[in-house]
Amino acid sequence: MYAPSIFEDRFMNNFLDDMFGKPVSAFNRMAHPMRTDIVEKDGEYFMKIDMPGYKKEDIKAELRDGYLTISAGSDTTDEKKDEEGNVIYRERHSGECRRSYFVGKHLNEEDIKASFENGVLSVQFPSEEKKPQIEEKKTITIG
Repeated sequence: MYAPSIFEDRFMNNFLDDMFGKPVSAFNRMAHPMRTDIVEKDGEYFMKIDMPGYKKEDIKAELRDGYLTISAGSDTTDEKKDEEGNVIYRERHSGECRRSYFVGKHLNEEDIKASFENGVLSVQFPSEEKKPQIEEKKTITIG
């Protein structure tokens, strides 16, 4: 069933922002999880994956059968109390996101480098299969 545009996540975010006075990150995270940019340059792929709201320790990367799977999970609780210590607002969010990318069966874990900074996971790996180097025969002149 098609929902009218009034019920999009922007409506819900604005409604809850007005009600509680802060952005609701759970809705933002669900709207566009793990946006990814991939660039190839000098025989390497460079991936930038947006993962706002997650910490480095929340993220896992696994390589299996040529697929790189990035997953993240978090549990958060936000609570507001009045001057007397009574809870007037409590929100809990538990979520997980996961995405798989085919990177090639020629890769192993050592070929992939990853770092996480400011909510962006950066991943780098070779774009082509490494060919074993064939040793050239060198002739030695006998004098």
